Parts: sequence; C-alpha cells; structure tokens
Amino acid sequence: MTRAAPSPSKVGIVSLGCPKALVDSERIITRLRAEGYEIAPDYAGADVILVNTCGFLDSARAESLEAIGEAVAENGRVIVTGCLGAEESVVRAAHPKVLAVTGPHQYEAVMEAVHVAAPPAHDPLFDLVPPQGVRLTPRHYAYLKISEGCNNSCSFCIIPSMRGKLQSRRIDAVLKEAEKLVDAGVKELLVISQDTSAYGVDLKYAPYQWRGSEYQTRFLDLCKGLGELGAWTRLHYVYPYPHVDEVIPLMAEGRVLPYLDIPFQHASPTVLKAMRRPGAQEKTLERIRRWREICPDLVVRSTFIVGFPGETEEDFEFLLEWLKEARLLRVGCFKFEPVEGARANELPGAVPEEVKEERYERFMAAQQEISGEILESWVGRELDVLVDAVDEDGAIARSYADAPEIDGNVVIERASDLSPGDLVRVKVVDADPYDLWGELKS
Repeated sequence: MTRAAPSPSKVGIVSLGCPKALVDSERIITRLRAEGYEIAPDYAGADVILVNTCGFLDSARAESLEAIGEAVAENGRVIVTGCLGAEESVVRAAHPKVLAVTGPHQYEAVMEAVHVAAPPAHDPLFDLVPPQGVRLTPRHYAYLKISEGCNNSCSFCIIPSMRGKLQSRRIDAVLKEAEKLVDAGVKELLVISQDTSAYGVDLKYAPYQWRGSEYQTRFLDLCKGLGELGAWTRLHYVYPYPHVDEVIPLMAEGRVLPYLDIPFQHASPTVLKAMRRPGAQEKTLERIRRWREICPDLVVRSTFIVGFPGETEEDFEFLLEWLKEARLLRVGCFKFEPVEGARANELPGAVPEEVKEERYERFMAAQQEISGEILESWVGRELDVLVDAVDEDGAIARSYADAPEIDGNVVIERASDLSPGDLVRVKVVDADPYDLWGELKS
C-alpha cells in the first residue's frame, strides 16, 4: 500500500510597497517553498496570510492597514511584516487580532511566526531536514537560542553594535522548538542569548498559547514551560536582575537545573561602574545567600575580567575577598584585552601586561582552592549524571553542576557498557578542584 504524503501547509502573500519590499517577499517565499510550503493564490485556500507592508508615506501606511484589515476579514489568520511592522503598536491598535508583527528584513522572525501559525508538514521518507533541524552538538544535548542582540552598554563589549538591540523570539516558537528537540532525543537544553534574563522586554512580555495554556514572553514563563518537557534545562548568560529571584523556587522543585551562569565580570564597585555593568551588583552576595537558602544545591558559575583599565590593587583585593565569600563552584577568568570599537579602550589607567598576568595567576589560585574544597565535600554524595562519551576505560559524564565544554566532568571507571546520552546515578568517590570520580549505583 502506497503511503500518502502529508498535505503541505499553504501561505498567502500580500506584498506592498517598493521593489526592496518585493525582494523581501521573494526571499520569504523562497524560504517557504524550500520548507515545503505551498503559496496560496487566494485568501480562502490559505492556512495563514502574510502581509508585507509599507510605511514610508501616510498614504502607504493607510493602504497597508487597509490590506491587513481585508486579510483579517477574509481569512482571520494574519502575520504582518515589513516597514509598518516596525511600529507594532500602530498595527495592533488597528487590528488586534493579527497573529504576529515583525519589522523589515526579519526573515527568521517571519518564518518562526509562520511555523507557529501553520506548521510545515513533515514527511520522514522524503524530507532532507528533520523537524528539529540539523545540529552540530551530540544528539543528547542542544543549545536553545531565545534572542539576538543586547540592550546593555558595557564599556568592554561591542556586541550591541554588531548584533543590534535585543530581539526576543516569541515564547511559543521557543517552546515548540524545545519540544521538537526533546521529542528527537535531546536530554539537556542549554538556554543561550546575550542577556537571558532580559528575555521578552522588547516584546512587552507578549502572551502566546502553548499546549493549551498562555505563556508570557518572559524569563519566568520560559523556565516554567521548559520545565514541563522532562529534560535538563540549563540557564546561561543570566544577568542578576531582581526578577531572577522568581526562578530559584523552580530549581528547588527540580523543574530546571539548579545552575545559573551569571557573568559578574568583577566585584569592585569602582570597576563595575567603569565597565557600565547592569544589575544590582552591590547586593549580589546577599542575593546569592538568599538563593542558597531557597535552593541549597544551587551552583553558580561566572566569568571575571582582571586588569581592566583603572583597576587598582585595592580593587583586585576586593575581588578576591568577594570571591572567597561568594564561594562559586565554576569560575573562568580573562585578562582584559582591548577590542576595536569598545569604549573601554579610551579609559585611563591601563594596567601593564605583567600586572594582568600576576593578578590572573592569583585569581585562579584562589578560585582553585575554593572549587577544590567544595568538590571534596561532595565525596560520598549521590548524583544523577549525563554521559557524554564512552571508551574501554569507562565513561565521561556531567552532573547538573557542569555545562558541556566549559565546566568539569564526572569520570566513571569500568562503565564501558554505557552509551552517550544515558542518564545514570553515581556515588562520588574522589574529587580534584575541577572534576569528580564516581561509581555507578545499581
């Protein structure tokens, strides 16, 4: 019996404005056709209508709003993009029922909105690309990017000038991508962005439906949704804004991993001010203590910069004392390097290279002692670990405290019968400042 191919989803296109907008429409259509969509010739035959708008003149804006209204009336399922889409409030004030609004040239955002409104039909016998996409990571873990760009203005960083301001993905699109990854066998989702805790601020925390419930496009709801999938969820690049406190109970409940990657960068108020770092850094130690009261298993990893322009020996000693009190388990350190285009290059008080090196060595020695003490206290403890690699000598795995490629490992000897992606329980039998050794529990 011949198996019938699934019916392709159909998208109708209304393209307004100048030739540049027409080229944008052509590029979107090319992407749609490459993913198996059909282009509908009329409103009635379309699963969703895409209106590419113009907003240059008042008359063009009026024409665009009229076209959106016609599409809503004739079909009801409408996505707006193009120049007028840059003014989302104008579009939604006139047509609150539109499904999504994106600005010009935002091809990825358009495709995400189409995927949500009319998911592409997948035929495993013929499709070259699986539903979860093609990834370069091992099958058992995957990075989940939730936004592009950044609204911060750190003096040592040029990412906003390279990638632009914060552009968050719709939460339903993120959660559906995560769902596909878990369905494909992913055991660990690593949430990444430039500023994870700012997620959704640019979208005014817009609500969307997923699995029959409403989720706002915000950090807390993202964590709640990901916590429903049954995979490890690891949070990276989290700035310590006050609302991060709301996620700690989810960690205590086991819904997301009790792991926060927070790039503190320094502790001295003088240096932090010169760095133009966001967040209430002066209250960080107090908040870490409060987080640990709620979730005693919490692991905080961070990165720091030594030798920043103007950093004095007093500033550096302040950092070392802060480090001893904070007792972070996973820490990285960088010596300041001028980046072309960064404002920090213009600051006075350049630190000599030999002083940077000396401070780096002292910093790493102090942190190694802290990490060693903490991991030594874990001997005798039982942990769930995710296996990354196996050979004749045993297995290399990671606990909840270890992100791939940047943190430590858990070495399991005489465990060659395991496979990458296995989630097993071990008893910790030995430790050094970076890694653990464990025995399999029966």
